[in-house]
Amino acid sequence: MAKALNSESSGVRDTILDVGQRIMAGKGFSAVGLNEILVSAGVPKGSFYHYFGSKDAFGEALLARYFEAYLAEMDVTLRNPDATMASKLLTYFGKWRTNQSFDDCQGKCLAVKLGAEVVDLSEPMRLTLKQGTAGIVARLAEAIEGGIADGSLKVEGEAGQVAQSLYQLWLGASLMAKIARDAVAFDAALATTRRLLQLPG
Repeated sequence: MAKALNSESSGVRDTILDVGQRIMAGKGFSAVGLNEILVSAGVPKGSFYHYFGSKDAFGEALLARYFEAYLAEMDVTLRNPDATMASKLLTYFGKWRTNQSFDDCQGKCLAVKLGAEVVDLSEPMRLTLKQGTAGIVARLAEAIEGGIADGSLKVEGEAGQVAQSLYQLWLGASLMAKIARDAVAFDAALATTRRLLQLPG
């Protein structure tokens, strides 16, 4: 009985987070009211405050869950045993391009959508973003080191610095793609990525 209640409770919380992520990925954090999320989720307001103490706490939980899923998917891509590390990195950035599509990110581009907006609104959300993005950069650095070891890529400088540059490059490209409503920024980011990893064009 207790297991069933816990499962039901987790299901309601997940529903609120799922709906919130989908709506906020389209509209942003500040523009979305709790009522919009709760009506779409079919959940009463009292249930929301049972799981989240405030909208900021909800945003923190939303970002934490987003990064948890993102990093897990990233690990699957970068640990594919049937490809060189250079190939795995190109696959990762190819998925980035698809997921950050300027016309329909389908809730997958939450860090890009909310990043600049929430860092000045909530310190806990800023720290969650900082921790999540640090996890991405750390995995990129590890992948670059793996690529150097397997001979599939080369870099000038320290792997961590290159990883940071690549992440910032693609983050900026995602924003520019949304501004321009085309994929030119992603094409440029991929060309720069190939240069930084000394891969053939």
